Amino acid sequence: MANHKSAIKRIRANEKKRLFNRFYAKSARTMVKNFRKLSDVAEAKSRLPKIVSVVDKLVKRGIIHKNKAANIKSKLMRKVNAMAS
Repeated sequence: MANHKSAIKRIRANEKKRLFNRFYAKSARTMVKNFRKLSDVAEAKSRLPKIVSVVDKLVKRGIIHKNKAANIKSKLMRKVNAMAS
């Protein structure tokens, strides 16, 4: 167990951040999962910018790696392009 006040505070802060990050990561995964189920091209095109924005915010906050975000966005855009053609 921690012996210093600052270490105890750091433990509390880290737990808060962990829960916060988990919530946003899970929300983004759910958005992506629901997006992949779509079959309507128009709806997919309208939802894509919102999902890309959410994924970029996760990178900015350090919740996911930038390469993972790039892979997610690439796959979603490929899906939309395949649906359109």
